[in-house]
Amino acid sequence: MGSFWATRRVLVTGGNGFLGTAVRRALTDAGATDVVAPTSADYDLCEADAADRMLADHRPDVVIHLAARVGGIGANREAPADLYLSNLLMGTFVLDAARRAGTAKTVMVGTICSYPKFTEVPFREDSLWTGYPEETNAPYGIAKLAQLVQCQANRAQYGQSAIYLMPTNLYGPGDKFHPAVSHVIPALIKKCVDAVEAGADHIDVWGTGSASREFLYVDDAADGIVAAAELYDEADPVNLGTDEELPIRDLVTQIAEICGFGGEIRWDTTKPDGQPRRRVDPTRAKERFGFVAQVPFAEGLRRTVDWYLANRELAEARDR
Repeated sequence: MGSFWATRRVLVTGGNGFLGTAVRRALTDAGATDVVAPTSADYDLCEADAADRMLADHRPDVVIHLAARVGGIGANREAPADLYLSNLLMGTFVLDAARRAGTAKTVMVGTICSYPKFTEVPFREDSLWTGYPEETNAPYGIAKLAQLVQCQANRAQYGQSAIYLMPTNLYGPGDKFHPAVSHVIPALIKKCVDAVEAGADHIDVWGTGSASREFLYVDDAADGIVAAAELYDEADPVNLGTDEELPIRDLVTQIAEICGFGGEIRWDTTKPDGQPRRRVDPTRAKERFGFVAQVPFAEGLRRTVDWYLANRELAEARDR
């Protein structure tokens, strides 16, 4: 892929975040030498003029849109309107600015939170419109799904080369561990480590443990995004995943073991489980641009715990 990327300027929104940092590494590994990653302080992408200025200032050949406002179940329950509006505006303005600027390729990264709450497992891309998302995820999921509609409409009307990818739940070194924004794996790692340090005899975990999730190592996701940016140019949305599913109850057990926590796990059944099951069908990604996840879950989980233990202050920072 080196010859393709060596001649292109790539702009990565959200390029200093968890996934964005991994995407920039993957671009460098693929031969890119001109990658820009403006911050929210540089451009407030919730403003149309800022998106236009960003494209005019940098004139990229490829835009990879990763900037998002995200959080776990707690954040989704507390600020659904903020999550909806911020993500809708950012995606809408970036995609339209890229179209009007004549950007050669735009990659929009969505979310599997857009899938209906009750969906045949594994999730296939054709199921996106068969029902309403799980309630706690719906504002975020629908805001991101609107960008798929915009990609397809712009392709049909203007011929814009814009693709839409949906990574499953991400994890790995560099994740966010602050309780206000963390997802399930970093939240559980922090909970177990804190319990060990405090000598606690139990931890409390939301839900019943019966829900299941699929997890994709962040560097695998980045490789999939970079491969699609080079090799894929169709209207169909594409899942990025592993086709492996793990009950939350088993996930907690694995994390507790790695962190050295041997106490009781107490399930707070007054709190929601979220979507009952998540596992995506990764067939389309393999067939259309050769993506297959490489990092085994146990190895990726160990790397994530090791990174957290070595980078506590950074990992737990609220705003990064």
